[in-house]
Amino acid sequence: MAPASPADALASVQQASGAGGAAAAGDGPVNALEAGPAAPRYPIAPWSMPGQAPGQEGADAQDLAQARAALPALDASDAAMAGVLASLAGPQPVQTLVRSDRFVRRFVATVDNLSRPRASAMLWPVHPTGERFTVQELAAEGGTAIAQANSARYGPAVALLQGLDAAELARSYRQHYPLFQQAYEELGYPQAYFNDRLVAVIDHLLQAPEPQAPRVRLMPVRGQVPSLQPWVRYEFEDPQLEALSAGQKILVRIGPEHARLVKAKLRALRAEIATNAPAAGADAPPPNQ
Repeated sequence: MAPASPADALASVQQASGAGGAAAAGDGPVNALEAGPAAPRYPIAPWSMPGQAPGQEGADAQDLAQARAALPALDASDAAMAGVLASLAGPQPVQTLVRSDRFVRRFVATVDNLSRPRASAMLWPVHPTGERFTVQELAAEGGTAIAQANSARYGPAVALLQGLDAAELARSYRQHYPLFQQAYEELGYPQAYFNDRLVAVIDHLLQAPEPQAPRVRLMPVRGQVPSLQPWVRYEFEDPQLEALSAGQKILVRIGPEHARLVKAKLRALRAEIATNAPAAGADAPPPNQ
């Protein structure tokens, strides 16, 4: 069977993420934001409510209309977003690590999936690491744990994130926010506000634990055909870790040092896009309820 194209995968995630008002089986409760808040919890000025024309928050309506018209169409935004990313992080790391095709849709779909049990790598806005997941045998106490050297696989991606200035990143995000909002509405949330979802998912990721070399175990193959990629069949031995969301599991796999760097950048970004709003963890709604 031929692999699914990115376009097919993005169409599939619309169904898996709740398009049409139904979540995929096994993905847990549908996000409360999907029902549509009366007003954005974390509004991105000067853009207004989903499904409405630009508002009046500190800017003339005509100026806002012109600014919206100056943005590319979502289907034609790849080149513009690649240029924005290159200006923020440099052309080389973007060319190496970022998937520039359908970037906005990839970003929105991945954000929406990070608090869920699964976040398909086919939809990520960055390329998966090329190296294999590595483990180490615990000779003294027995068992298997994530190898300390495994975190090096994620070094380039973490370095890319670290190189981004949170204020500049937020400025570009605000400038292009209508594209992200449109992609979120097309994903199946026409009455919801994407920035609310982004902030909620950031808060969710900040709660990820930071265990040192957590134990893992190899899942058995069900069937007569042996696995050609056994390194993708590991699961956490601790049931609490195994029950984490896809995004929190990623933060555990990259190692505590990298996780702390990622969380610091997420906090900085949150401070830029959730101004004049409740602090993280205060009373924000859970991102997957």
